[in-house]
Amino acid sequence: MMKNFKHIFSVILIFCSLLAGAAHFPQDKKIPNEINVGLATGDAKVLSSYFNQNVELVVLDNDNVYSKAQAQQIVTNFFNKFPPLEKNAFSIIHDSGKENAQYVIGKLKTEKGDFRVYFLLKQNDGKQYIHQLRIEQQ
Repeated sequence: MMKNFKHIFSVILIFCSLLAGAAHFPQDKKIPNEINVGLATGDAKVLSSYFNQNVELVVLDNDNVYSKAQAQQIVTNFFNKFPPLEKNAFSIIHDSGKENAQYVIGKLKTEKGDFRVYFLLKQNDGKQYIHQLRIEQQ
């Protein structure tokens, strides 16, 4: 019960903080294609190249703030257990944001079921980094 409350609260907090500002995420700041490719192909190495030095990660039973290397290992284990179905297994359902932050909600199709993917991107020194990643079974 407490874990569900924590999840709902953090998702609401992300949405509210990103939607509160009047300025929207600049249209020229698209989601890096490598992130989509990493998720769609199950390539944790490509995906982790966009991880911030510390990442809030919620993947199955892992729910904590991890270093970039730890987060890559957890995501690698996830993809080993749940390989994506096809090359285009990840699709974006919704994305929005403001100034230097953007959130994305997507769907990942794997051999063992579908997952909802949430991630929060923040820009730093001209590059976008994943600060939060959630992969939850639908």
